[in-house]
Amino acid sequence: MGSIKNLKKEINYVLVDIIDQCLVTLTEDTKKSEAIIDEAIIVFDELIAKVNAKNVENKKTHFKAIESELTNRAAKLLVKINALKK
Repeated sequence: MGSIKNLKKEINYVLVDIIDQCLVTLTEDTKKSEAIIDEAIIVFDELIAKVNAKNVENKKTHFKAIESELTNRAAKLLVKINALKK
């Protein structure tokens, strides 16, 4: 992990890319697409709040956990987007 600033950028880039993919794959069922976008925004807010948390004992472990959570949650969102394409 680089810096907190880079972690915030990574969170932003990943989730904005997911939202872009969702907008590209809008289908007749826009409610599902909108739900995925809303979920991505919630994930963004939660992860940024975790990054900004001040009462962390082991910062290195904390930030690695956030990176791992970003990867897992982004993958789940991409699975949902891919399901829309079918």
